[in-house]
Amino acid sequence: MSFFVILLVLIAVIVIPNIKIVPQAKAYVIERLGSYMTTWNNGLHVKIPFIDRVSNIVTLKEIVKDFAPQPVITKDNVTMQIDTVVYFQITDSKLYTYGVENPISAIENLTATTLRNIIGELELDQTLTSRDIINSKMRSILDEATDPWGIKVNRVEVKNILPPRDIQEAMEKQMRAERERREKILQAEGEKKSSILIAEGEKESAILRAEAKKESQIRIAEGEAEAMLKIKQAEADSIKLLKDAKADESVLTLKSFEALSNLASGQSTKIIVPSDLQNVATLGTTIKEMLKDKK
Repeated sequence: MSFFVILLVLIAVIVIPNIKIVPQAKAYVIERLGSYMTTWNNGLHVKIPFIDRVSNIVTLKEIVKDFAPQPVITKDNVTMQIDTVVYFQITDSKLYTYGVENPISAIENLTATTLRNIIGELELDQTLTSRDIINSKMRSILDEATDPWGIKVNRVEVKNILPPRDIQEAMEKQMRAERERREKILQAEGEKKSSILIAEGEKESAILRAEAKKESQIRIAEGEAEAMLKIKQAEADSIKLLKDAKADESVLTLKSFEALSNLASGQSTKIIVPSDLQNVATLGTTIKEMLKDKK
């Protein structure tokens, strides 16, 4: 009975610790007698006691490392601090375990040296405006360099670029001057457009006034011409009627005397005497008869 208990205890002490359950997104690197044997992925696994051992537990998730700022010197000899963020993923657990000692430290040092090489080819202004180029070059170089380590570099981002204090103050002054210059340009352009609009408005107003005056004068002239035409037409129609009625000289003389009678009955003191004095007696007799008729 005691032997059976001892056997159970030995099984519990020896066998159970060698049963491993590998979780998702993990990988176990297994060595047998000091040499690489296999890589366990997620699931249930059993290793041989005292012969097999777990050499390394590797995460297969994407890893994000924010490295401390590194001093770099630009092409125009400006020293600045730049920190980077590297996104990478382990694709080969065996290479990651045996490829390099302390892979994270190796990536950090490789990032620093690569950054210095890239920034050393750029001037200050290019460095501040070429983040995408820097990121792309660093990702390409790091991905190629870390491939023998079983690491895939997915993305590299320049987080902060910190120039020296005097450079920052000079840049702030330059930016302030540039903003003031743009403000003055915009203000001048606004005043110019306003003056142009005012001048165009005055021009159009003057043109409209001139056209209105011209139209008014044309209408007045047309009205006067039409009135004169109607007067002349009326005179022509009157003469035509007299001719059509076959009026003789005595009728025309009578019409003249009627006009003279109208003048005499009014307040006017002027009397027009015809130049033909041969028929003065006949003229007096006719005037007398006209006056009798009025009585």
